[in-house]
Amino acid sequence: MASLFTKTKLYIEANSSTWDDTKVSLQDDGSGPYIKTWTYSFDKPNDSKIAEYETAGNTAEANAAIDATRRSQYGTWQEQMEMIYKDQKNGTSTFKDHCDKVRSDNPKG
Repeated sequence: MASLFTKTKLYIEANSSTWDDTKVSLQDDGSGPYIKTWTYSFDKPNDSKIAEYETAGNTAEANAAIDATRRSQYGTWQEQMEMIYKDQKNGTSTFKDHCDKVRSDNPKG
């Protein structure tokens, strides 16, 4: 189940805006998260509107986890630059092959 943060962020983006901590705040008093404050110029979403973003929210969160895994497997920027340098020097495709493998091992949905 996608978090309220993710679904609210997607709703805000669907209304051509970006998340702004001064315009929205979420809270959870123990009975579940809710939108505590809302000062955007468009309507605050109700529960049914937020629920419409469940599938997109699940996809966004899954892709974020995949992105984090990919970042760790790509290696440091120094390691990547070294691969690129050696590829250019030796006419090889080590960097491209490495990136292709990371992507194929961690596909996005």
